[in-house]
Amino acid sequence: MEWRDEGIILGTRRHGETSVILEVMTRTHGRHMGMVRGGRSRRLQPVLQPGNRVDLIWRARLDEHLGTFQAEALEMNAARLMDSAVAVYGIQLVAAHLRLLPERDSHGMLYEALMVMVEHLADPEAAGELLARFELMVLEELGFGLDLSECAATGARTELVYVSPKSGRAVSREAGRPWHDRMLALPAFLEQGPGCRADEAALEDAFRLSSYFLNRHVYEPRGIEPPDARAGFLTALRRYYSAARALDGGTAA
Repeated sequence: MEWRDEGIILGTRRHGETSVILEVMTRTHGRHMGMVRGGRSRRLQPVLQPGNRVDLIWRARLDEHLGTFQAEALEMNAARLMDSAVAVYGIQLVAAHLRLLPERDSHGMLYEALMVMVEHLADPEAAGELLARFELMVLEELGFGLDLSECAATGARTELVYVSPKSGRAVSREAGRPWHDRMLALPAFLEQGPGCRADEAALEDAFRLSSYFLNRHVYEPRGIEPPDARAGFLTALRRYYSAARALDGGTAA
């Protein structure tokens, strides 16, 4: 068995004295693992870092075997990502989310989203928006997608400011007003698309929204805890905004 694909490295673990088990998200073969012989060498260690995009050849005697990878660098992103706490936790969080999906299942849209995120993870504001959207995409791929297209009660497509915690569907301001305290906030940037930017409060609402449904549909039924990288990412993001506010205050003074 043999195939060739491109992928983004999610992580590695040691295997024997000189090799590693490489975990990648590929364009057409999904999240995939394989052994890289000599992966701990000086030549390969810089290549096999999370966030790098690589050209891959996978070989195995049978399809169900672990197999071996040959990996050549296409984009060396890791050094840039390591300069930012938001980016370091971000790539770890993305990897944790992708591990919720079955190995070797193709998820082309998630791969394309991952490509965009790797490019922008070092920009905290962009990283926050992209990861919030990515969490909703993962829910969609797992079969628990939210319906944010119209109001669940009236069918209206404007003034969608809530999400029902029961149905996962959007609710308009008017229809949701009597149950305001029971609703989850729907940040405008999620409902209106990429052209609408998010501020700090909107990002908090977005991650509260995705957290609720990840816990309900994924973590609790599987008996697992949310990944530590998620708390690390949110803490790093909050620190960025706190520092930005302090800088703005000092500039204004």
